[in-house]
Amino acid sequence: MSPVEKLTEEQIASGLEGVPGWAVKEGKLHRVFQFSDFNEAFGFMTRAALVAESMNHHPEWFNVWNRVVVDLSTHDVGGISGKDFELAGKMNELSGNG
Repeated sequence: MSPVEKLTEEQIASGLEGVPGWAVKEGKLHRVFQFSDFNEAFGFMTRAALVAESMNHHPEWFNVWNRVVVDLSTHDVGGISGKDFELAGKMNELSGNG
């Protein structure tokens, strides 16, 4: 998977096998992370923000108390790219429940 090219449906289906908990929703990689409380959820977001910034690839996300909803897509290619799968994998690692 090239990090900066829009992936085909086959490539996306294959990529999903490597990122448990993620699915495609409305043309984006989508996952809901659940934590024990707000502090744990916000800590995850802080760690993920540092990774995303280092990749120059930023998520769309939403947080309420212990839940973090994440959508990933690559605006430059108009869809899902390898960068999205890379960030999804790193978020899974950071969450401790991926």
